[in-house]
Amino acid sequence: MATLTVMPSGKTIEVGEGTTILSALLGAEVDIQHKCEGQAKCGSCHIFLQEGRKGVSKVSKLENEKLDTIVGVGSKSRLACQATILGTENVKIELLGFGSGL
Repeated sequence: MATLTVMPSGKTIEVGEGTTILSALLGAEVDIQHKCEGQAKCGSCHIFLQEGRKGVSKVSKLENEKLDTIVGVGSKSRLACQATILGTENVKIELLGFGSGL
């Protein structure tokens, strides 16, 4: 288990290994856009991974290709639908205040 901290609210969620960040957020009733239902096709679940990079799966080719099409992407950018919690350390993310997808 790892703790996922969601900014800017500061809400914390206990997340099991192998769970995507999107699934964890939806399970905790955190409002996040997800137009393509986790298929990495829309980019609407774009988040910033603030802490715990080693506690999350590496960026896949599919995720990287979608991130390349999104305005405002930085080195901390991830798609919540593709980032899986590894359970090795706690993770802190920042939700964006706008629909970042299309």
